[in-house]
Amino acid sequence: MDLINRNGTSFYQFPNLAEYAGISHGIFTRHSGWSAGAFSSLNISTGVGDDKDKVLRNRQIISRCFEANRLVFVKQVHGNKVFVLNSHNYKEAPEGQSVPRVGDALVTSLNREFLVIQVADCQPVLIYEPRRRVVANIHAGWRGSINNIIGRTIQVMENQLGCSADHIVAGIGPSLGPCCAEFVNYRNEIPEKFWKFKNARHYFDFWAISRQQLLKAGVLEKNISISNMCTRCRTDLFFSYRAEGTTGRFAAVIGLR
Repeated sequence: MDLINRNGTSFYQFPNLAEYAGISHGIFTRHSGWSAGAFSSLNISTGVGDDKDKVLRNRQIISRCFEANRLVFVKQVHGNKVFVLNSHNYKEAPEGQSVPRVGDALVTSLNREFLVIQVADCQPVLIYEPRRRVVANIHAGWRGSINNIIGRTIQVMENQLGCSADHIVAGIGPSLGPCCAEFVNYRNEIPEKFWKFKNARHYFDFWAISRQQLLKAGVLEKNISISNMCTRCRTDLFFSYRAEGTTGRFAAVIGLR
């Protein structure tokens, strides 16, 4: 990924997505915000114990980086529900608050509606289908991964918005890497079909799982980019629940210009 600095705020971009002038996207670091202590400093979550006013100011920092009409949030619950934002269900929310819906993937073809996933070890997966001009942002924790939220999101894009998987460009963002994704109770938590992604020490490669799910859904291998950045290893850059317990959430953002 490439590190970008805009308005004094740093974020990463995937080169394969940055090629497209019709979208803006970014994986933000934990820096350049207003929050303090365990949430220092660019925490965007109102649900982890941080001061709400500081969180709203942090969200405004991100919004200004993209000149967004609105940042669109959902309540993430580690499921596989996909929320499609369209002109029929579009609803203004009070300043700085989330669209009051539950889901772990967002899809839209509306301009300047920037989809946000909140992250602290789970995978953010950013998707763009340039032919139909549709973007998606996925929160793929381990529960979402074993329920194939990636494949489900692409299916929704195809069925509801006429997208084609072989046109999709995708980026798998900073998250818990195979170096740190330990599951000592994996026999009770993770279906056996995923055990091939485990090493001898009970560590799983969820980046490889996501890559396989993208390929199985029809995304071309050349269109997939993986950050290869582990959040638990890089707490200097990102929030990590596994490493820190009480901590903030960083932002993964994508939207149509």
